[in-house]
Amino acid sequence: MGRSRRTLPEELLLLALDPTTGTTAQPQSLDLGLAGAQLVELALAGRIAPDGDRIAVVVPRPTGDPTLDCALELLRRRGAPVRAVHWIGGPRLGLRQTYLSHLERCGMVHAVAGQMCGVLPTTRYQATDTEISREIRARLDSAIRTGVPPDPRTAALAALAHAVGLGKHLYPGNEGRSSRSRLRDLIRHDPMGGLVAHAVMDVQNGVAAQPRRSPAPPGRQAAGGARPVTEPARGVPMQPHHGTMARAVAH
Repeated sequence: MGRSRRTLPEELLLLALDPTTGTTAQPQSLDLGLAGAQLVELALAGRIAPDGDRIAVVVPRPTGDPTLDCALELLRRRGAPVRAVHWIGGPRLGLRQTYLSHLERCGMVHAVAGQMCGVLPTTRYQATDTEISREIRARLDSAIRTGVPPDPRTAALAALAHAVGLGKHLYPGNEGRSSRSRLRDLIRHDPMGGLVAHAVMDVQNGVAAQPRRSPAPPGRQAAGGARPVTEPARGVPMQPHHGTMARAVAH
């Protein structure tokens, strides 16, 4: 899948992982970003394509990545293109933990057991190969510093990082303001990444239930002022829990 065996969800998660605390920045919006990153990765693999503000399956053949293929199969079962904002805003459980566990199996992070408030068991994750995280960060830094249009993967990663609010984590303080601004501007360099990033932000802003509609011709309105029925929110499947319910991931 491209030049790297790391997928966009994995790279986004590694970007969000704090090397000091072992927790993930922006945990709630990060879950949305991971679902969006799956869509971009599937598009980069040629399995799906944008259709306006919707996502259409163009090649249902599995990619070989179980988590991506699960999302691809659900999209295929829909039978019709689905709005990106509905897919990303749909219910999901354990997606971040699924990717953390995958990174642990691959040896990219290791779990550190601990306790929250001295009582609740928690698990933090420390990167085992900081060179990988530095390489991912360097791609973003280079795109921001040079102004040269990045490759689609890096552009999409930048768009997702901005959408989930990682700008202040990656480029903090007043000194990072210009970098955060340029990170946001990179969203325009990849159409699929831009579509998904805007969908992530729309979900956070509470507009997932309001589909974009073409304006009605002058003088015409829906009969009785009725509003169209919106598509029910659907997302990636609920992921199975591994281990005991008492084991919590520190946010």
